[in-house]
Amino acid sequence: MVNEFSGFISMFWVIFSFSFLVALTGAMAPGPLLTYTIIKSAKTNKRGYLIGLWVIIGHSMLEMGIIIFLLLGFSFVLKNIIVVRVIGVVGGIILTYFGGSIIRDVYVGKISTTFLNSSGEQSQDASPAKNKGMENPVIGGIMVSMSNPYWWIWWATIGLAFIVQFDISFTQWPRLIAFFLGHEAGDLFWYLIVSIFAFFGLRHLNRKVYYGILLLCGIFMILFGIYMGISPFFQKTL
Repeated sequence: MVNEFSGFISMFWVIFSFSFLVALTGAMAPGPLLTYTIIKSAKTNKRGYLIGLWVIIGHSMLEMGIIIFLLLGFSFVLKNIIVVRVIGVVGGIILTYFGGSIIRDVYVGKISTTFLNSSGEQSQDASPAKNKGMENPVIGGIMVSMSNPYWWIWWATIGLAFIVQFDISFTQWPRLIAFFLGHEAGDLFWYLIVSIFAFFGLRHLNRKVYYGILLLCGIFMILFGIYMGISPFFQKTL
C-alpha cells in the first residue's frame, strides 16, 4: 500500500513538473496573449495585478476543451493544413483588428490615464477603452488564445506528443489531472508575474510614455496578426 502510494505521488509529481516547465517556456515567449495581459493589467484601476489570473482562467477553459478534443481522437483535424490556414486567416484578422483598435483608441483619446498617479497629472477622459468583448479578461483570454494559430499547432504537435509520451488518457485520470494542473500552473505563474509588474510598473509612467507603449503593443499585434495570417500558406505540411 505504501509503495503504491509513493509510486502514485512520484508519477503525479513527474508529470506535473514536466508539464509545468513545458508550459512555462511556451508562456514566456512573446505573443498576443502576453500583450493583451500587459494592456489589460495597466488599464484596470482596481486589482489589475490579478488580470493574469483571469486571463489564464479563460485560457485554461479553452485548453481543457482542446485536451478533451485530442483525447477523443480528433488530433488529425489540427494537423490538416487547410484547417491551420483558415485558423491563421481568421486569427490574423482578429489580432489585427485588436491592435488597430488600440491605436485608434490612443489616437482619439478614449483610453483613461487617471491611474497614472505618480506623474501628478490626471486625464480628463475617464471613460475606459472598449474593445467589444475583450473587456472581460476571461473572455479575452479565450478569444486571444483562439485567434493564435500557433497555439493550435502547439497542441497538435508538442501537446499531443506529451500526451502520448506520458500515456495520458481518460482511463489514466491521475495522469490527466497532473498534466492539466501542471500546464495551467506554468501559465498562471508567468502571467501573474507579468500582470503584477504591468499593474504597478506602468502606473509610474507619464501619459506620453504610456501611450507610446500602447502604440508599440498595437503595432506588434497588427504585425503578428499579419504574420500569422500569411505564414500558414508557405507551409505545405505540418
